[in-house]
Amino acid sequence: MSTEDRPAAPRSLAEALRGRDDVSLGALLRSRPDLITPVPTDLTQLATRAGTRASVVRALERLDRFTLQTAEALAVAADPATYDELLGLMAGDDADPAVAQALPHALGVLREQALVWGGDDRLRLVRTARELLAPSPQHPSPTGLGPTVQEATAGMSPGRIQEIVTAAGLPSTHDSVSAVTSLTELFTDRRRMAALLAEAPTDSLDVLERLVWGPPYGQVTADPAPRLRWLLDRGLLLPTAPGTVVLPREVALHLRRGLAHRTPEPVPPAVEAAAVHRPQVVDSTAAGQAYTALATVEELLKDWDEGGPAVLRAGGLSVRDLKRTAVALDVPEPVAAFWVELAYAAGLIAPDGEADERYAATPAYDEWLELPAAERWSGLVTAWLPVTRTPGLVGGRDAKDRTLSALGPGLDRSAAPEVRHRVLALLAGLPEGAAPAAESVLARLRWERPLRGAQREDDLRGRLAEWALSEAEMLGVTGRGALSAHGRALLGAPAAPAKSPEAESSGPGDKLPVHHRPTHVPTLSPAEQAVASAAAARLLTPLLPEPLDHVLLQADLTAVAPGPLRRPLADMLGVLADVESKGGATVYRFTPGSVRRALDAGQSASDLHAFLAAHSRTPVPQPLTYLIDDVARRHGHLRVGAASAYVRCDDDAVLNEILADKRAAGLGLRRLAPTVLAAQSDPAGLLEGLRAMGFAPAAESAEGDVLITRAHAHRTPPRTAPEPVPDGPPVPDDTLLAAALRAIRAGDLASTTPRKPGTAPEVNGELPRTGSAETLATVQAAVLTGEALWIGYVNAEGAASQRVIAPIRVEGGFVTAYDHTADEVRTYPLHRITGVAELADDAG
Repeated sequence: MSTEDRPAAPRSLAEALRGRDDVSLGALLRSRPDLITPVPTDLTQLATRAGTRASVVRALERLDRFTLQTAEALAVAADPATYDELLGLMAGDDADPAVAQALPHALGVLREQALVWGGDDRLRLVRTARELLAPSPQHPSPTGLGPTVQEATAGMSPGRIQEIVTAAGLPSTHDSVSAVTSLTELFTDRRRMAALLAEAPTDSLDVLERLVWGPPYGQVTADPAPRLRWLLDRGLLLPTAPGTVVLPREVALHLRRGLAHRTPEPVPPAVEAAAVHRPQVVDSTAAGQAYTALATVEELLKDWDEGGPAVLRAGGLSVRDLKRTAVALDVPEPVAAFWVELAYAAGLIAPDGEADERYAATPAYDEWLELPAAERWSGLVTAWLPVTRTPGLVGGRDAKDRTLSALGPGLDRSAAPEVRHRVLALLAGLPEGAAPAAESVLARLRWERPLRGAQREDDLRGRLAEWALSEAEMLGVTGRGALSAHGRALLGAPAAPAKSPEAESSGPGDKLPVHHRPTHVPTLSPAEQAVASAAAARLLTPLLPEPLDHVLLQADLTAVAPGPLRRPLADMLGVLADVESKGGATVYRFTPGSVRRALDAGQSASDLHAFLAAHSRTPVPQPLTYLIDDVARRHGHLRVGAASAYVRCDDDAVLNEILADKRAAGLGLRRLAPTVLAAQSDPAGLLEGLRAMGFAPAAESAEGDVLITRAHAHRTPPRTAPEPVPDGPPVPDDTLLAAALRAIRAGDLASTTPRKPGTAPEVNGELPRTGSAETLATVQAAVLTGEALWIGYVNAEGAASQRVIAPIRVEGGFVTAYDHTADEVRTYPLHRITGVAELADDAG
């Protein structure tokens, strides 16, 4: 291609974007969705927005370590720089082949994200990115490099500069600019620089070694030691402030053999397997954890069935209520916080909205209970994957030093879903049964998103990754640390590789470096996630134990459930007996209180005998039969009603016994009749007091009938699960992206189409202004000639825009024209056209 045929190099980022096709622009808008919120009017505005500080910071934070290192190298290179100069800074004099292989991709990412523009002969880092990454005394560069010779000598006297030039063995010059240029050329010439350093004293070289990898600043006294004086005289150290010296960038690069970074990292650290288990063992272990997860959530909701803890004024659970819930679930408090938050994320619990607001189960909980076990599990895990609420933060402090509580505000972390998906994707990239070392997962994540500035002190992504690993294990997505088959299906991941892709060679023969071969699982759409969840449930179903319809009754007043029980049996047994221990088998214990609870719920002694006989694989022990008959014989013998409260009994000897008991003193009892006692306490308090004394009273109505007390399930009104807090603007879908690209192209066409001299404003972006008569005459002439016009237009909402139209007809105060910017025929009111301008003859 001749020089005349070669396209001109872009002079700005806007011109570089103008030269991109729709595929490339679409990739930019997907990777940086904040650029189309709202949609820019043209490519100039898009370029301006891409260079704003907030947008650039966000883009830099989403780069992997090697791509960020490439940007940092460009920040200390000349502006513009060539590709060879960048390669020298990244690969060094030894030309590391791994760096050379990975650099084109890293540079391509920077170009795609509009952080770098220009050809390989004129690479330019966006000005804002250079300001953020270039070294300065206030913001040291991660490269550890200092200012250039030109920057360090900016305030130095001409005489002092000439002294340095002479001491370095260079001829003196007539001005400071040429002197600094001469000194820079010396420091960047490998051969001459080596000769200069060969003359340096050994202790002077030791000083340079201490500064070479940064920080490049050091302290000196008013009378420097000889080893420092030798360096200062020759400009190898330059003063920046009283008592402070700096190692010039060119000197440091020579000592580093050209490297901008001490350790370039073109290849991500491998995710190492800490242990390898048989896939069947992993799946069965994960299934056991999934069953435990379901049982824990059910137990939590059963505990809150009649109304859970009160909602704090600021929202959330109190510390005391969280402790009580942890005791009820027999788990540590952080684990209890996770289960509470998971039930909330799944829409199973919510505040009830009453004046005395409490947490309670939602109507969705009853529907969830009716689902098969595997589907209940997939519902929980599908709710867990995108949730931004982070239970691991419970008990910590917010920015205002307030304690973060479970179910309270301040727990959302928008990065949580992304980290969770990435951790599971790394597990999916390992062979089946391989459990990763947690530290290698964290190291990989830190490479993919390096920590910058304050992030180093608060490694939130690292903590999110650790929580994701432990939560996946508790939920049964993983077993023994390895991703299960149903967990892999839940992610929509492909089959596990025969060997880990992280362990593959990345030698010169490979076409792509390891980190450019994607092993992650893309985030699924809602429809795709529903299909994946159904597939996971199908894989999990045969691994879960079948519910049993029997228990084993024992002579010590216990019943052993050797597995999960069918719901009606479990519900009834939960009323008739107390849970003594959990695990692979659940042990229930029968006590007078538990039997009385069943009788209070409306069961008779004969009902209880029949129930136990029907569901026991062993004969009903005689002690249990005696216990039920004994409690039933005394149940309801005493009657408690509302007088303030009263006790009546046909056997006055029983009432005498109560009156004689010292424990009854607090009830305020007095005899009204031989068979009736009155009390000062309320009926509920009297019932509890007599039961504490060992009696079995029954409540009665005003008509004298026994009241059967059943647990009242308390439900909230219908509630929706909490929405995740997005991490910035959402990635645009294909429809939105296509519409945005059309609008940007259209606006750019209107703003860049050449106009005839003297007919358009000189300021780019200003709307044309013509009188109404001139506007009408120009439009009518364009109808006859078929020429296109440039117009300014203000719509009914007051939004102004520039458009290129080809008028078709003018009538009734409206112009009908083909709108080149919208690519369709439209009708415009003439009074909303601010003005017209004719296009240049070569505007095609």
